[in-house]
Amino acid sequence: MGITVRFMLLLLPIVAGALTLVLMAEPAAEPNARAAIERPPPVVLSEEERAFEQQLEEIGAGLDGTVGIAVVDADTGRAYEFNGDALLPQQSVSKLWVALTALSQVDDGELDLAEPVTIRREDLTVFYQPLRDIVRTRGSFPTNFRDLMERALARSDNSANDRLLRRVGGPDEVQDWIDEHRLDGVRFGTDERTKQSGIAGLTWRQDYSYGNAFYEARDQVPADERRAAFEAYLADPIDGATPVGLARALAALARGELLSPRSTRLIRDILAETRSGPRRLKAGAPEGWRVQHKTGTGQFYDGEQSGYNDVGIVTAPDGSDYAIAVMIGRTRESYAARMTMMQAVTRATAEFHRTRGATDAGDGEQGGGEQGDGEQGDGEQGDGTA
Repeated sequence: MGITVRFMLLLLPIVAGALTLVLMAEPAAEPNARAAIERPPPVVLSEEERAFEQQLEEIGAGLDGTVGIAVVDADTGRAYEFNGDALLPQQSVSKLWVALTALSQVDDGELDLAEPVTIRREDLTVFYQPLRDIVRTRGSFPTNFRDLMERALARSDNSANDRLLRRVGGPDEVQDWIDEHRLDGVRFGTDERTKQSGIAGLTWRQDYSYGNAFYEARDQVPADERRAAFEAYLADPIDGATPVGLARALAALARGELLSPRSTRLIRDILAETRSGPRRLKAGAPEGWRVQHKTGTGQFYDGEQSGYNDVGIVTAPDGSDYAIAVMIGRTRESYAARMTMMQAVTRATAEFHRTRGATDAGDGEQGGGEQGDGEQGDGEQGDGTA
């Protein structure tokens, strides 16, 4: 027994020294450190895939302006793009992240969409907000958070979005959700009233939400100040995202990786009812294809628009999902030219799917804008909205 004790006493310093060397050689990881996300190895494109990506490049380059396009096959995760890594303004596309954060809280039992909420004058924001007419007429509007989410997504109501944003915890909470889900290339930014004021060279005041007060205040901003604010936003958009980042996020949503099955079905059903942008991506879908999408339309200055977007999930008749993001960072082109370009992307995607299906079968495999656009974001009367 004595020999064993003496042996252990002699052994302890040796073990302690060895442990010290190990600890010195391998410093402890930082708390909450995340492993770097490695990009997948380069993919050798097939002839059909190369032709599709070339077609996207031709479509995007054909519009005068800053254009980014990305299409992601949700099944394979493979991305096809033109200028897909450009950081471009989302505008109301960013409403997606508020809704996804809210539904994530629903999944976690932190939010009940049936929870009542009353919209009052102090909740109103700027630009397109149908709730404003209701509040102006009735004085207030009692509803619930599911209704606000539907209004924010399907109708692009800015007041509905900003009230839902406050309920989920504000901009930082939304950005945290984006970061936790590793949605690279996506910024949220801030609420609509703060963002749109900054783009115009203003600081938000609540009286801007009434009548034409915002437009009148914006008209009083000196031209050099407004130009500087406009250019600063475009150079580094607070709500910036890359087309590839958006399309990958939507593909993850389509695969059910972001929310519970129930919440995934809910948001996709709401996006299928989107009223804005009927002549953007949706108008290019062949018969039998389903489009679930969200538009974004920015402010004008000196005849140039900042942000004109449409992103969504398009589903083929056989159930295959493609995530599409078409973003125009800035342009002076007509609404008709922009919408024609977006429709061409949807048609090209459908044709790509058909061509691949035909090839697989042969191999024996299993295979906002103008009023006519249904937008409220055209010109100076409704920019920065849908």
